[in-house]
Amino acid sequence: MLKRFLNFITFIDLPIRKKFTLFSLGVLFWFIVMFIISITVNSNISNKTGNIVNRIIPHDRVAQKITRKLQGLSIDATEIMNISGIKDLNQKIDVSRARISDIKSFVSALTLGGQIHDINRNTGQVIESFSVTPLDETPEVQKYSKDLLPLIDSLEVKLKELADLKATTLNNKIQDDGRVAIKVGEFKLLLSEAGSLSQDYSVKIAKLYTVKSKNIRDVSNFIFYVLAGVLLISTALLIVFTLSISKAIAKPVESITGQIRALGEGEVDLSKKIDIHSKDEIGILSEDFNLLMDEIHELSTFKKVIEEDDNLEDVYSRLGKTFSDRIGLDEFIIYEVSNSQNKMKPVYPIILDDNDIFCNEEILNNCDLCKVKKTGHIISSIEYPDICKQLRPGLEKEHVCVPMIVGGRIGGVVQFLFGKKNYNIDRKDKRMFKAEQYIKESLSVIEAKRLTNTLRESALKDSLTGLYNRRFLQEYTETLVAGVLRRKKNVGLMMCDLDFFKQVNDLYGHNVGDNVLKETSEIIRKCVRSSDLVIRFGGEEFLVLMLDINGGETINVAEKIRDALEKTKIKVSDGIIKKTISLGVSEFPIDTESFWQAIKFADVALYKAKETGRNKVVKFTEDMWTEKEF
Repeated sequence: MLKRFLNFITFIDLPIRKKFTLFSLGVLFWFIVMFIISITVNSNISNKTGNIVNRIIPHDRVAQKITRKLQGLSIDATEIMNISGIKDLNQKIDVSRARISDIKSFVSALTLGGQIHDINRNTGQVIESFSVTPLDETPEVQKYSKDLLPLIDSLEVKLKELADLKATTLNNKIQDDGRVAIKVGEFKLLLSEAGSLSQDYSVKIAKLYTVKSKNIRDVSNFIFYVLAGVLLISTALLIVFTLSISKAIAKPVESITGQIRALGEGEVDLSKKIDIHSKDEIGILSEDFNLLMDEIHELSTFKKVIEEDDNLEDVYSRLGKTFSDRIGLDEFIIYEVSNSQNKMKPVYPIILDDNDIFCNEEILNNCDLCKVKKTGHIISSIEYPDICKQLRPGLEKEHVCVPMIVGGRIGGVVQFLFGKKNYNIDRKDKRMFKAEQYIKESLSVIEAKRLTNTLRESALKDSLTGLYNRRFLQEYTETLVAGVLRRKKNVGLMMCDLDFFKQVNDLYGHNVGDNVLKETSEIIRKCVRSSDLVIRFGGEEFLVLMLDINGGETINVAEKIRDALEKTKIKVSDGIIKKTISLGVSEFPIDTESFWQAIKFADVALYKAKETGRNKVVKFTEDMWTEKEF
């Protein structure tokens, strides 16, 4: 249920067009949400910041300037007390009055708003000018103005009294009896009270600034978390949707195309299946492709395994177990045919008594009595009742006998039996089709291993390298060609020749030359399949026959051999040497219908590789052959 719900919200099972439409709408939705949030937040923060910059900070600056003016008045009072000339007195009194006037204008600006002009009263220069907006919503401003203005008025009165007293003293040239100092003290006391009010107001403005700043930070933090949450949610959803769509579309398509491409090159890993996560067009395609790959994988794996088997008995045993375990065919006998002796024998399952077979015993010593061996065709009593006269009388079973054509001749027969009452024709067709495919896949391996057995008996191998020799090729050609043509397959031919091999013998001696030949033969063997044939054609020349290949595959293996030898370091007595190899490639019967001419064509391509620089692979083309006939 959860999986179905997830598939629903991630559009997994929707058609591809709807997937992308809904995905695009979802992305657009989250972009719009983030845009709206960003615009709203930006407007809010801008308003709050403007309030601080245009209103609160100017009030704080005015309060600081009032404090400095009061400090200036305190200094003026001290200087007035010590002045000895009437002219200096008048100048200082004018400066102090100007300071008081500035304070009044500052307080008025705080209350009503307006322009602030801060002037240095000692020099007359303007320090700065700025605007102040009243804080109507803040009662502290009104209280500050209300409390400060009476004090300023009192300061103005005290300043006049101080000025008059000091002027009288100077004009009459009488000695100061301490009255001026008393007036200065009274004046400074008022200044101290006014300064305390300004400092308190500055503290309140600072607190207001802190509150407003905290509001901005709180809004910023809140919006940050909101945006982070939206971004996280949208990113998570984007990742989920992207992964789901990629999983449902991109990955299966990539896997299918990769498998098809690799399958065409013969390098596919057939054990890897395409994961199916949807029920859309891609899911259906993936499921069908997996079924196809399963069948190919089973056949490919089977052939690879029997290629590694040591002998024919293992191949027959594995083929028989495949019939019973994988296909479900339980009753069968595999016969091996010896054409030279005109005999056939059961090889799987192991039969100790000839009476255990389903046919007359005479066919074992005269295999021409077997209709399959005689005709080379599948014989079925289901399609043609009583077609075979060699079946044991009274055997209440149907039979299907399949020929194993090896080297153009009948090399074996597989006999399948079915109960008449329980036999299902539909199931039979499917099972028999698979059985025939496994038999076909095993034929080239059986042919190669039977040939190997023959070689062991006739010792057609090169003593130095352990490879097949030229005599073997001459004796095996007819069988090889017949088998290839019968199966409608191809043989890839590679003529290989070590570059400048004579120099090895001349410089290092023949023992080193022999080691180079051995090393080369081992490299070639490792680069080809066990069912392929590697032949020492003569001297430093090697011929490789790749059985049952598709057109164009040979040149890839040839390049693999060339690259492997080029990278190989061969040890000699005083160090190591490296050799290269040139290869000529042809394919039978693609390039020619004559097997020996195909060898000649590979040789011609080899010489072309030598002429054009060595250490390369050259595929035979028609323009290389200038002779009219072979």
